[in-house]
Amino acid sequence: MPRRRVVVVGAGIGGLTAAVALHRHGWHVTVCERAPEPPVTGAGIGLAPNALRALHTIDVDVTQATGSAVPAVMGVRRRDGRWLTRTGTAELAARYGTPPIAVPRPALAVALASALPTEALRYGTAVTAIDDAAGRPVLRTEAGPDLPADLVVAADGIHSPLRRAYFPGHPGLRYIGETAWRALVDAPDLGIQAMSETWGRGERFGVTPLSDGRFYLYATAVVPAGVRSADHRAELRRRFGSWHDPIPALLDRVDRLAPADVLRHDLHELAAPLPRLDHGRIAWLGDAAHAMAPNLGQGGCQAIEDAVVLAHLLPAGDGGDGSDGIPAALVAYTAARRDRTDAVRVRARRVGRLGALRHPLAAAARDLVVRATPDWLALRGMDDLFDGFRLPDRPAG
Repeated sequence: MPRRRVVVVGAGIGGLTAAVALHRHGWHVTVCERAPEPPVTGAGIGLAPNALRALHTIDVDVTQATGSAVPAVMGVRRRDGRWLTRTGTAELAARYGTPPIAVPRPALAVALASALPTEALRYGTAVTAIDDAAGRPVLRTEAGPDLPADLVVAADGIHSPLRRAYFPGHPGLRYIGETAWRALVDAPDLGIQAMSETWGRGERFGVTPLSDGRFYLYATAVVPAGVRSADHRAELRRRFGSWHDPIPALLDRVDRLAPADVLRHDLHELAAPLPRLDHGRIAWLGDAAHAMAPNLGQGGCQAIEDAVVLAHLLPAGDGGDGSDGIPAALVAYTAARRDRTDAVRVRARRVGRLGALRHPLAAAARDLVVRATPDWLALRGMDDLFDGFRLPDRPAG
């Protein structure tokens, strides 16, 4: 019997995870990616226990390709280096079954892509429209030919053209008031053992050891949208060069990078939840479905959860003409994912507002409250994120 066909629009982490999950579920998978080739540079991505558990359910062990080294502790500091809150990763592993890890985003993409047939990946292939008037989607691409499908997974990113096309009345994206810089650096001689985020007044600086021994650095600042500097490296030095060790030493490594290796983006979130994450035989996931501020490190993790839950709810791909079970499965997918992802989106925004406080008295009060919160209580507050992934029941019939 013919296999059901899915076209995944977008080869980001969520799209690739969906492709792998559906491929292992028996579907014929095609991934269309507008970019001409896979990414070779980029930032890091944190994989919290919920994302690692989701990947485990589809037999994906990313550590084989990315490494599995984890920092000794993680927490939040003041700009003078004093810890506001700190948790050992061994304690996280004991509580959630696995510690969080951070990996280079390009390496994670390679690990996922390697689990797919080579012919499934079509780079340089932009989807221009979907014709679903006859009930069975046909995707139009710039390069051609048309691609018929039983299912379309819209994983086309934060600026999702498919989201705009099918939800024209939605308010779209909202600037959250901060811009972010990101970079990867080598610094094995610095002996950094902690994953930390340092809070100043309207500025933050994050240091994340990656599983391959490098460091993912990120920084944010409250600035008007669209403001740019001539040299991102110089601006980072100006803003954060006087902060606690090892930030100045890490900025020395940033100065050695090519200008293009320091990424800068204004941060946006979806202004309101989508009314649903499905339309007929199209499902949205990741940033296309619920773009959120990066403050909880859950954007990629929720995309992975989306992908695994979607594949779990769909019928197997081996056989059928696409007429049985798919629309009902997508309705169940919306029911399973919409409320959880929107709750994470709202929480990420609130945490960001706390970290971005600029008034000296407000920032001092924030720091006092965070320091006074017992570590066990702060850890318990992460349970719904780190221990919240569940595979829902499949729809009857």
